[in-house]
Amino acid sequence: MADDRKHPGGARFVWEYAKTDERLRALYERGKAAQWNATTDIDWAAGVGTPGHVGLLGPDLPLGRDASPVPPERRAAFQWEFHSWMTSQFLHGEQGALLATGRLVVMAPDLDTKFYAAAQVADEARHVEAYARYVELLGNGYPVNPSLKRMLDTVVTESRWDIVLLGMQIIVEGLALAAFRLEHTRSFDPVIAMLTRLVAKDEARHVAFGLLALREIYSELTSREKAEREEFVKEAALLMSRRFLLEEIWRRLDVDVRDGAEYALRDPKMIDFRRLMFTKIVTSLAKVGLLTPGVRAHLEQLQLLRTVPRR
Repeated sequence: MADDRKHPGGARFVWEYAKTDERLRALYERGKAAQWNATTDIDWAAGVGTPGHVGLLGPDLPLGRDASPVPPERRAAFQWEFHSWMTSQFLHGEQGALLATGRLVVMAPDLDTKFYAAAQVADEARHVEAYARYVELLGNGYPVNPSLKRMLDTVVTESRWDIVLLGMQIIVEGLALAAFRLEHTRSFDPVIAMLTRLVAKDEARHVAFGLLALREIYSELTSREKAEREEFVKEAALLMSRRFLLEEIWRRLDVDVRDGAEYALRDPKMIDFRRLMFTKIVTSLAKVGLLTPGVRAHLEQLQLLRTVPRR
């Protein structure tokens, strides 16, 4: 793999302008055709849910009923805070994706990858715009989760373009895609339902972009390069699973944070929830050849592995 240190500031000019990957170019064309407008394509007046909409909160995901630190009379409050926390983290993650894909335009070694990354920058700007507006409507935002912040800091400062792509398109976007789809199925207000439906379509293309861009080059990694990327995946999985200990929510609900985090770590329903969130990541890692025995063992240790997908 080419040494990115040979390119000042990580920037790569490409002086050959012919198509190099028909699949990436086709994905770029689909992305252009699928652009939507956050201002006009979402009915912002349709109504945003409130804590009083107890009957519309849907199932108690991800809260189990046995030994829960949240008493029955506060389950609606938990669901409201969980929804507010999730959508706030969507917003923060989308800003990370905006910065990371902007870097990919600069760092990518071929024109088709630059083209698609540029189109994705527009997607991510639109996502930040839309989620910022939604969180403002909720009136109940959360700061960025520390584990997510650390992950985003790592991705946007990484000097190797393929690890920027791996961290954002496979890990962060894969997790977001699963979360968006879950949020859409259990949405209790029409605004977030419309928003997540539109964003999920974009994210599916983004994950596909990561798979197309990485699958072939990762088949040519040296053993040292592959080991470095395996370690990156392990650290990313640890950080992304930690965010679902929900420490900020327990604090907001005046639940002892250590008790709440321990419950989130051990409760079977919470474990199933995290496994569901990581399903797309695990499948994508298998497709790019990074679901190695070491990575698989690490995911099993973190209780993130549901089934082992076929390559």
